[in-house]
Amino acid sequence: MSGTSEGPTPRAGTAPGAGRSEVTQGDHSRPNLSELRDYRAAFAASDFPMAVVDHHGLIVRPNDALGGLLGAAPSSLTGQTAADLLDLGSDSPTWRAYTEVLRGTRPRLRCTRRLKHADGRPLWAEVTVVPMGDRTTGAGRVLLSVADVSDRREMRERLRHLRIHDPVTRLPNRTLFFERLASALEAPPHQDGSTAPHGRIGLCYLDIDGFKAVNDTLGHRTGDRLLAAVAGRLTDCAEADGRRTGGHLVARLGGDEFAILVEDSSGTQQLTELARSVLSALQRPFEVSGHRLSVSASIGVVERSSAGTSATALMQAADTTLYWAKADGRARWTLFDPERNAHRMTRQALSSTLRPAVERGEFTLEYQPLVGMADEVVRGVEALVRWNHPRFGLLAPSRFVPIAEEDGTIVQLGRWVLRTACRQARRWQLEHPDEPPLFISVNVAVRQVRDSDLVTDVAEILAETGLEPGLLQLELTESAVMGSSGRPLRVLQALSDMGVRIAIDDFGTGYSNLAYLSRLPVSVLKLDGSFVRGFRYEDGAHPSPADETIVEAMVQLAHRLGLTVTAECVETSGQAERLRRIGCDTGQGWLYSRAVAPERIAELIGTRPPES
Repeated sequence: MSGTSEGPTPRAGTAPGAGRSEVTQGDHSRPNLSELRDYRAAFAASDFPMAVVDHHGLIVRPNDALGGLLGAAPSSLTGQTAADLLDLGSDSPTWRAYTEVLRGTRPRLRCTRRLKHADGRPLWAEVTVVPMGDRTTGAGRVLLSVADVSDRREMRERLRHLRIHDPVTRLPNRTLFFERLASALEAPPHQDGSTAPHGRIGLCYLDIDGFKAVNDTLGHRTGDRLLAAVAGRLTDCAEADGRRTGGHLVARLGGDEFAILVEDSSGTQQLTELARSVLSALQRPFEVSGHRLSVSASIGVVERSSAGTSATALMQAADTTLYWAKADGRARWTLFDPERNAHRMTRQALSSTLRPAVERGEFTLEYQPLVGMADEVVRGVEALVRWNHPRFGLLAPSRFVPIAEEDGTIVQLGRWVLRTACRQARRWQLEHPDEPPLFISVNVAVRQVRDSDLVTDVAEILAETGLEPGLLQLELTESAVMGSSGRPLRVLQALSDMGVRIAIDDFGTGYSNLAYLSRLPVSVLKLDGSFVRGFRYEDGAHPSPADETIVEAMVQLAHRLGLTVTAECVETSGQAERLRRIGCDTGQGWLYSRAVAPERIAELIGTRPPES
């Protein structure tokens, strides 16, 4: 029959082929009833916790695995709020993303939550929420799945622990220390009032004195065990103090350096008491690898308000203060001092601008008379350099000469001083041809003798200025010339052979070894002012007989060796009279004149200087 051959008769109102099209479309877009039963069976039997959630966030269908995870019968979970069960509303970003998935405006949410397993153990779960595209389950529903990632999380935490802890002492390392420090400084103000300030923060920064010797003599294994023992005592000190004011972080920053961070300091007293307890604890001997070891520590202590403080500034202050503790003798704590730090910063500022200042011509010379004791006539002058600093004003040599000696700028500066002084001495000579010429005395640093061709410099400057060598006197400190040998001795001898006079400055304060006077080409001894101060009578001070005896002996010895003697720091007429009777040749000090501009010296040539 034709009907049989043509297949089933279409239903009324249905276009030919529509049924076939519907069946074909259904084969590709949605499962049939048999497939749905299979999916639901797989959903119910899966070991992977899942649930279908409606657009209100209520659980429509949980599987057995989810009930097992949460310790509840699956049927009891139906109708409950999924966000409450899985802690999806504990933070704003996660809650916002979850609601967007429910509304269909976001394709997926994946987050990690800390849950509690039915057996009581903590559980880290990765929760995934995705829209369900199958219209047969109802519009707006989502599929929620939970994956146990505790093992993965634990492994990650272990790796992080290894990354932020020191393997030798098991203390937090530098990375964790700076994380905690940054967190403490970024903490909001205390919530005890609208005008409440930030808290305070404190730091004890220390290292073990002489630890390198332990490593070098007993080996690194013993050194590591000593560090671990030190860490234990530091932790005990921090815990004892922290019980009163809150927890402290003890960290090993590297090598033998440790830090104790006090995140909520109660003030300077707390930090200094903590430092004292640390010193006391570390002074007790350590029994390590069969050795009884005694160590000490140097500690830099910083305590300040957290507001306006950066981690960099705090660590710089701590590092500076630790340096002070070491420089002051070690085995001690030192509290950060803003004034001392300001002086250090000023010194750094001077050091960084010293060389350019020489090139820019920011220096000037003043001159202090050297007066004959017998007739009080000016015989010569000492050139004293000053720095006209654009920021700090007029600076005395004590502020910058030590810096110049350290960085080598003294060679360039010393050459300028020598040339300027010799040129000025020659100018006075030409301007006062009828008066005996003044000799010029110039200080020379030991680094100039060792690191420059001083002999060539002096010869060229004398030739350039026309000053006679006998009118130039070079002053070196006693410690600089003591023990001179090799090249320094040859330099001094060459200068003396040239006719230049060599003077020992601050004589009597150095090594007190007079043997070198017989072999060095010295012409003048300048007695240190500390001896002359013992000669004072006028102000009621009792003179020092010992000082007078020592000065008299040194003058007599110098004269027998053919040397002349200049007394420094002559301030009173009584001192001058006593020095005159002893036989001192020349004097220098405020009794005669302070250091003055060259114009004032010109007025004194050939006359007695007025008392200052």
